[in-house]
Amino acid sequence: MKDDKKYIDSIHNLGRLGSFIAVCFMMGIPAVMCIVYDAWPSMSTVIQAGGGLLAMFVPSAFSEVISYAPILGSASYITFITGNVMNLKLPVAISAQQIAGVEANTPESDAISTMAIALSSLETIAIIAVGVLMLKPLQPVLTLPAVSTCTAYMVPALMGGLMLGVFKQSGKVRIKNKMLVAVAPITMSILGLIFIEGFTSKQGFAILGAIPLTLAFAFILWKKGIVKQVMIDENGVEHDME
Repeated sequence: MKDDKKYIDSIHNLGRLGSFIAVCFMMGIPAVMCIVYDAWPSMSTVIQAGGGLLAMFVPSAFSEVISYAPILGSASYITFITGNVMNLKLPVAISAQQIAGVEANTPESDAISTMAIALSSLETIAIIAVGVLMLKPLQPVLTLPAVSTCTAYMVPALMGGLMLGVFKQSGKVRIKNKMLVAVAPITMSILGLIFIEGFTSKQGFAILGAIPLTLAFAFILWKKGIVKQVMIDENGVEHDME
């Protein structure tokens, strides 16, 4: 127990330090360029250019931290520093936990997720480096209509594979009828697409609304006994835990 606490404290300390350094680089490089070239933008220009971006990305960032942190654990630091949360880091963490056979929100899953995401970040850097070197030779291939069509379906295909992994439960303790909880956010998304213009550009707000809606719906299903925890014995027979 003491070793677990020591590990978690060290990871959080490194994560805070890394986040601070990353923010300094993100803010410092533009500031240095403005100083060197004496090209400071006016405040009105910053507000005009950044207002729309902030309205779009602040809700998304806030909702991602709330919804993904329980899965990522202390790996959240390196995840949000390096980016590509939805289409890379989250699938990597979930897949690593499933391959290792560990339960989410445990010290074991925390360590596994951290190592997997760190390795995926290094692999991403290596792939980007190779891609930069090979960009010109491969340009005729990358601009083919077939390749352009395929890349448009990469993220949906990845999310489909990820969802199949989420649906599958393992371990002795499982949640019976947990997929019914998804009815509320799916219904909200369908209604939003039908009745709200530009709903797809408001993903951050949609996630912020879906989180309390899903929690409330799950609580109602749990109180009614529809969704509940069950224990799987050695013979594969379910036993209620409540």
